[in-house]
Formats: sequence, structure tokens, C-alpha cells
Amino acid sequence: MISTYKTTISKFLFSLLFISSLSSCNEDPTGNIGDNNSSNPPTNFIENFGQTANHNFMGQVVDLQNNPVSGALIMIGNSSTNTDNNGIFIIRNAQVFEKFAYIKAQKAGFIDGSRSLVPSSGVNHVKIMLLPQTVTQTVSSEDIETVSLSNGAQVELSGQYSNLDGSNYSGNVQVTLHFLNPTDDTITQQMPGMLLAQNYQNEARMLETLGMVAVELRSDTGEKLNLSEGSEATISVPLDPETLSGAPNEIPLWYFDEDNGYWIEEGSATLQGNSYVGTVSHFSFWNCDIPTEYVNICINISDANNTPLSNLGVSIESEFNGTGYGVTNETGDVCGIIPANQVLNLSYFFNGICNNEEIPNTSQTFGPFSQDVNLSFVLDAPEVEEYLETITGVFNKCDGSTIVNGYVEGVIEGGSSFYNIVTDGVFEINVLSCNENSNLSITGFDYDTLETTGEINYTLTSPETDLGNLYACDSVDEFIQYSIDGGDLEYILSGITVQEGGQFGLEIQYFGEDNNNNWDECFWLSINLNPNYPNNEGEYQYGYGNYEFGFIETCPVYPDYNANNEIILNLNSYGTTIGDYIDIDFGGSYFDYQGNPHTITGVIHVKRDN
Repeated sequence: MISTYKTTISKFLFSLLFISSLSSCNEDPTGNIGDNNSSNPPTNFIENFGQTANHNFMGQVVDLQNNPVSGALIMIGNSSTNTDNNGIFIIRNAQVFEKFAYIKAQKAGFIDGSRSLVPSSGVNHVKIMLLPQTVTQTVSSEDIETVSLSNGAQVELSGQYSNLDGSNYSGNVQVTLHFLNPTDDTITQQMPGMLLAQNYQNEARMLETLGMVAVELRSDTGEKLNLSEGSEATISVPLDPETLSGAPNEIPLWYFDEDNGYWIEEGSATLQGNSYVGTVSHFSFWNCDIPTEYVNICINISDANNTPLSNLGVSIESEFNGTGYGVTNETGDVCGIIPANQVLNLSYFFNGICNNEEIPNTSQTFGPFSQDVNLSFVLDAPEVEEYLETITGVFNKCDGSTIVNGYVEGVIEGGSSFYNIVTDGVFEINVLSCNENSNLSITGFDYDTLETTGEINYTLTSPETDLGNLYACDSVDEFIQYSIDGGDLEYILSGITVQEGGQFGLEIQYFGEDNNNNWDECFWLSINLNPNYPNNEGEYQYGYGNYEFGFIETCPVYPDYNANNEIILNLNSYGTTIGDYIDIDFGGSYFDYQGNPHTITGVIHVKRDN
């Protein structure tokens, strides 16, 4: 039986940063690539990150409700762009470091967000969840005031503030306060950077967080403020009951360096009741963390046929330093940082589908590692081959030329979205789904022209589903496409009528561009709708009986309905009002009236006319 994935070894969160560092590993699957725990740390901390390098990035910016944030400014090195309507951004050849990349996101109405990761030669996927810039409380300068949240987080302010240029500020101060709980499933998307830090000795360390707060101060006119030089504030970071039992009496404090993208040790906090309390001299994100030595790790995951497993959930558990998790990218790669010199447990689980259940018979131990390492793992459990789905297609512009800067968004029934970048028109997506023949929706986006295919619904034809050609062309809002005997795809883009009722139930017809009953150029399909299906949506067999379908293509050539025809039609989406979309895919074998065998596959995306 498949069991639900749970963290059982430790309640702390450590920064594997698989969560966002969906990057490809280096070519050597087992070689060491460095040492982050040298007793002689570099004078310049940035030297830990290696030489500069150019890498590709794709990501999404969302709010706390996981809604896309459009128009957010994205900055990676000297490169910048804005998110589209889906909150998606793409930046190619951004200049970063070999072992460190820093992505910043800004949008009015939100606290600045960011993500740091270990990049590589593949497409690096990130997700940033922005915290709202909601005023928790307005206080006055010169007054000592305490701003609190219901969860116990609070900040005690001394009343001394300055503008960013260092000059004194007098007036109202709008305080925004957020608490980030390490047991929250989305904390790794909410927090800035990753849990990589510089300690007092200038050494690079991985952090285990027991909680963090974000504090932002602004004037009535929206200008950023900070504490005056020499002034201090007291912060209280509540501990979740799950972490309280293992919490030390004193813990280092770390602030997030928004310019460089990592945490820096400054001060300490003591355990008072169920909260850590400490003093700070400026505001950003502040973090209560235990430091530990770490190594970089990249993992490549494939099945027994050497097919890369993408969109696969991965977790690594440490007996002493908690659990980190992430998701593989389109080449089956995931990278991050892990505790050094410890035996670790590696598990795999469905990502965003099937209740995020663990894939049975795949868990294993590995390590310890004292140096950076690249590893390859093969999952040959029967469940992997049973649930593996391969989705292929070609993504084109309206004029038929291939998309060179775009992406496709896919959603498998009951799961979360996944995104795959498209650079040469062709895409191939390998994902796991716990149900065969699940519904799939695909939307293609031309990142350059902002044109889209619109959402198109399919039924997966396990284990492989070929979507044919998709067109990002806003002016084409419905189409019929089909192929006979594996030949070229035929397209009908206009002149289509869609009617419900009459002798044949639902009828989809094309008789030439002017729809004048041109039987030399036609497509006709009818479905005897099954009222026992929810909204008539489901599977239909070829035939002319109850709850079956028939069709004529390239009239007057059509199947011999008395022959042994094996064609399946999936009615995936059935709009209920005029203008709503009807989505259909079909395929199988049949005989024409001359007794010649044929195969056919097709996709229909049309609007109701009545």
C-alpha cells in the first residue's frame, strides 16, 4: 500500500533547497566538486561560490494564496525581466556564480522576495512566494511600542528611526511583521535566499531554522525606513510545539543580506518560555538557526530505461539535521546542500498529485559525504513504470514557425501545475501520475509575443501521449486537427459549427470555409451523449448505437460502421453555454468501405454555437 509521506526523524527544516534549485548536475555522476568546510576559509566570502558562469532560469512568482503575481520585476545578476500573467519568468544566460545564484523579485504591495540556489547547465526552476506588504500596526517615532501577531511573534521598537540615507526620521511608522514557521509547507518558498550563511569566522555554513520573522518599516508616503544608528529593537520568535522540545537555550541570530543573497550571523537569542528573544540593530529578515557543516549535492534520477524522471518529489532525511525536499526538473536533476558527514535517507514521492504519497519500494540510505558530490539513481520499482507518462508535442507560432522562447503549462487531473520551457518548438515531458488515462490540460505561451494557445484538454493515452501541433495564436480560438495513418496533421481552423440536439446529439461539422455543404472538403462528427456521465464527459466507443459516436473525415471517405472498428473518443470538457469550449481527443483503428485498414488520431477544441 502506498503511504502518505511524513517527516519522522526531525522537526527542524534544513536547506537542501531542492525546493527551488531544480537544476542539472555536472557531467561526472560520482565525482567530487569541492569542499565547503575548509579550516582556512577564504578572506572574501564570495570566493566560496566559484567563478562566474552563465545559466538559464525559469520560475514563478505567487502570493500567499498561490495565485500568480504578474508584472513582478525579476533580477538575476545584470539581467532582468517581468513576470507574465501566469507569474512566469524566463531569463537565459544570466551571469551568476558556479555554485551560487541569487534571484530577486519585487512587486508593489509585497515585501521583496528572493531565492538562492546552486545552478548548473540545465534550466534552473524556482518558485518565489511573496509576502504581502500589509501594515500590522502604525506607530509613532519617539515612542516605545510593541507590535505583535496573534501567533506570538512580536517586535519592541525604541522609537528611533532613520531614512535610508541615514538622516533622522520623525512621524508615523507603518510596521509590517510576518512570522515564518519552519513547519509550514511553504516556508521554503516564502523565505528569502536559501539557508546558507556566513558565520562570525567567515565560514560558509548550512542552517537549521527554528523560526524567522520579517520586519519592514515605512513612512506614511511609503518610503523605506530603518532603525537609527545606535538604536536597537527586541524581537520575539515563537517556537512551534513540534520544535520546542529540541530547542537549545541560546541560539545564534542571522539576518538576510538582501544585496548578496545569504544570511549573516549577528547576535544571539535566548529561550524565554516558548519564544526566542534577542536584540537587533536593523531590519530585514531575522532567523533563529543552528549552523552545521555542509556539502553540495546534485542528483540525477531516471527509470530503468534511462528516461529522466521529472516533476518527481525528493526528500532527504538526516537524523540530526532534519529534512529537506525538492522536485526534479525536466532532465531528472535536483541540487542542493546537505549536512556533511552524516548517513542520509533518500525517498521519492508524487509531487502535487496522488495526495503527495510516497512511491513504495524506493527509499534508500546513502552517504556520508565530506565533499561535494554528484550522484545518479535508477528507480526500477514497478510503480515507477506503471505511473510514468510521456507527453510530447510541437509548439508553433500562428504562422507555423516554431516557438524559440516559450513554455507549456500542464495540469494532470488532481495535481498541481508543471511548466516546461520550449526553445526549439519540440517538447517532451516525463511525469508520474498515479492514475492511467487521467485528464490533462495543456496551455502553450509564446513568451516573446505573449500569445497563447488557450487551455486545451486531453485524456492521457498511457504511457505516451502525442499532442501533435499546438499554435500560440490568439486569433485562432478553435480548431480540429487529425492525422490518418500517421500522415501529416490536417487542420481546420475556421468554418466550424457546433450544435447540440437533433438526430445525432452533439454535432461538430465543417463543410468548407463558407460552410456551404461542400462534401469534397468536410469533417463531421457526432456523439450520442451519455446522460449518465457527469456533464456528459467520459469515454465513447465508435458506433451508431446509444452513447456512441460516429464521424466522417475528408468526405465522402468514412468508416464502414459494420466493420470491426476500434476507435475511442474522450469527451474531456463539455461547455454548458454558448461560447463555452468543448474538448475532445480520439484515436484508434478502422476500415473504410473498400475494406482498407486505417488509423486515426485527432484533437478537437471548439466552442458551442447553441
